[in-house]
Amino acid sequence: MRAATVKRRTSETDVLVEIDLDGSGKADIATGVGFFDHMLELFARHSLFDLRVAVTGDLHVDQHHTVEDTGIALGQAFVEALGEKRGICRYASTDLPMDETLTRVVVDISGRPFLVFRTTLPHAKIGAFDSELVREWFQAFAMNARLTLHVETFYGDNGHHIAESCFKGLARALRAAVSIDAREGERIPSTKGAL
Repeated sequence: MRAATVKRRTSETDVLVEIDLDGSGKADIATGVGFFDHMLELFARHSLFDLRVAVTGDLHVDQHHTVEDTGIALGQAFVEALGEKRGICRYASTDLPMDETLTRVVVDISGRPFLVFRTTLPHAKIGAFDSELVREWFQAFAMNARLTLHVETFYGDNGHHIAESCFKGLARALRAAVSIDAREGERIPSTKGAL
């Protein structure tokens, strides 16, 4: 079973994440931030990861700690669920259209965390959600999942569509990258013998 549970408690947030990489896309998300819940539900559905996220955060301050700490915990759970990464495809890319928006997401489950995020959201808010937190979540997730991750939106006008294309694109790319390659067998997909 490629599954993990991570609990992260700080003075700002209390986060529980459960992930199953070989699930069916079931989502049970409750962060207290409606738009963010929507993005994580999309992420679960399009990755086919079963995902449970329960967060109590200092939303009286703002949404930042809740979003960032969820990214940290989800990244840690992803790494734990992958284990030694034997037999995985490792690399994947997805071009994700969302109406007028087109985003490319490229991932390498490399063990070397790096984020290139070439996406601009046109407004400070998407409803009540702080748009700058999209990048913050991707940064927290990539660093803690130990991914090399490139996200680039080629064009788009609607902030909701742009954010959604990023989350769905990541989901689809990770779905492919964690897939088992029958030709790899039990090997780790690296000449180094470790990722």
